[in-house]
Amino acid sequence: MTGASGGALLVVGDVVTDVVARHRGPLAVGTDTAASVRRLPGGAGANVACWAAHEGCGDVRLLGRVGTDASAWHERELAACGVRPLLVVDPAAPTGTVICLVDTADSAERTFLTDSGASLRIGPDDWSDALLDGVGRLHLSGYLLFSEPSRTLVSVALSAARARGVPVSLDPASTGFLTALGVDRFLGLVEGVDVLLPSRDEACLLTGLPDAADAAAKLSRHVPLVIVKQGAQGALVARSGAVRARVAAVTASPRDSTGAGDAFTGAFLAALLAGAEPREAAAAGCRAGARAVERVGGRPPRAACRGPADG
Repeated sequence: MTGASGGALLVVGDVVTDVVARHRGPLAVGTDTAASVRRLPGGAGANVACWAAHEGCGDVRLLGRVGTDASAWHERELAACGVRPLLVVDPAAPTGTVICLVDTADSAERTFLTDSGASLRIGPDDWSDALLDGVGRLHLSGYLLFSEPSRTLVSVALSAARARGVPVSLDPASTGFLTALGVDRFLGLVEGVDVLLPSRDEACLLTGLPDAADAAAKLSRHVPLVIVKQGAQGALVARSGAVRARVAAVTASPRDSTGAGDAFTGAFLAALLAGAEPREAAAAGCRAGARAVERVGGRPPRAACRGPADG
């Protein structure tokens, strides 16, 4: 499965405000823990879109839902990274917020406290088949599977993409939410997806297998192309029930792992759209993931963003 050169990337997914608190060592329960706290734009879908633009995809579009409280800020932040924001403003719900607790003494591992807000209120009424005009690939954030309106949107978008021959990718997003949703239900909902991009933990959860390679191989019997993101262990490329490639990680000095998987996915999809083979695209994803963990937040550096998107 090679990315056809040309065409836009349409991402449908979450746009949230990240509150990143970087602390060192265990939290002091019942009292204060010193931390560095920053408010940053985030959301798995939005991060993927920004990294795809950063990695050279010339036309990246993002469909998401935000509240009136932060809609203008998020539009500016997306446009500044070369993403065309297609944001629906929800009059009743605030923009989603994620508190990211990052332990700087533990390889920058993070824990999320998630209030999805408006992001999971996106639904089929926010979709139009015209969104696929000029699109070469559609990417769906896995967070869309965790509410009824956005699950319906996934079904509608998948059907529209299949009708047009547009390949679809999906990132499972969260082991916690996957457990609540159920593995069998998840696999049923992603029927028709062309590329699945789970983390190692997500792949093992979805298959019940402890080994990432075995899990990747099993998943590739359900989805044509499976890319398992393994962080410091690189990535696995699986098709037709077998691992076809093992891609080495790029050495990095972690500061914050928030958004590293999104960076991988954005770079991977940009490379596919440019015509790369999956192994080459996975290598691009590993490079982007390494850069992402060396900075705070889930977005690429602003200085490297291309400026406001056209039209």
